[in-house]
Amino acid sequence: MTSTLYQQIQQLYDTSSGLWEQVWGEHMHHGYYGPTGREQKERRQAQIELIEELLKWGQVQQPQHILDVGCGIGGSSLYLAEKFQAAVTGITLSPVQAARAEVRAQTANLSQVQFQVADALNMPFAEGSFDLVWSLESGEHMPDKQKFIQECYRVLKPGGMFLMATWCHRPSGEGNWPLTPDELSHLAEIYRVYCLPYVISLPEYETIAVNQGFQEVRTADWSAAVAPFWNIVIDSVLEPSAFMGLLTSNWITIQAALSLGLMSRGYERGLVRFGLLSGKKG
Repeated sequence: MTSTLYQQIQQLYDTSSGLWEQVWGEHMHHGYYGPTGREQKERRQAQIELIEELLKWGQVQQPQHILDVGCGIGGSSLYLAEKFQAAVTGITLSPVQAARAEVRAQTANLSQVQFQVADALNMPFAEGSFDLVWSLESGEHMPDKQKFIQECYRVLKPGGMFLMATWCHRPSGEGNWPLTPDELSHLAEIYRVYCLPYVISLPEYETIAVNQGFQEVRTADWSAAVAPFWNIVIDSVLEPSAFMGLLTSNWITIQAALSLGLMSRGYERGLVRFGLLSGKKG
């Protein structure tokens, strides 16, 4: 099952990353539209501000060795390398993304940044290799959330920080209503279109992180701050360059574009959540 899922994820990003970069640029993640989501911003600026706000929320100081888990075409990796003058390693399941990220690093003269195809559940790095593990919207793709958190902990240096933002569903245990059949059906469609095994709630992530041994674990729900992103993406599909690009894309990319409303409606009904988690290795 895992190998099939990984092939699906690889194919999704191999085939869609070029069009995304053409229309949206190098950052393949949500934008930040203020705490309540009401601030009007140019879309790329909103994505950059998400990175900055995450760093501020995580109280990130001056990391020198950073791992970007689920690096895409290197948007966050190159940004963090320049901001902190740090060595950055990015990993992705997509050879197309890794190759494009390498070209972008060379163009930017950032020789301290490298990219490779690797499995986040079995990372090819020694224990204690990084002082910041950064995961921006990749946790949702992980077929074993506990193993993912475990691997991030393993490759961190003592005192190093794990900072993650990921898609979640609403809390559904400990006094909250269980997910309804309609909600489960909605999530199943999101999983199918975006090649996700499943998502969990933010409290569940917190439990996993604490049980793994992370210290000073903190969480936050930024759903309101990022929710406008999906309607903006929907609008962008109608732009001539995006529309023409879709016409020449394969069915996987077209299906993802046609299904953007799944995420927008998920936020509107409070089902889809944007969760943050940070923790330090003792």
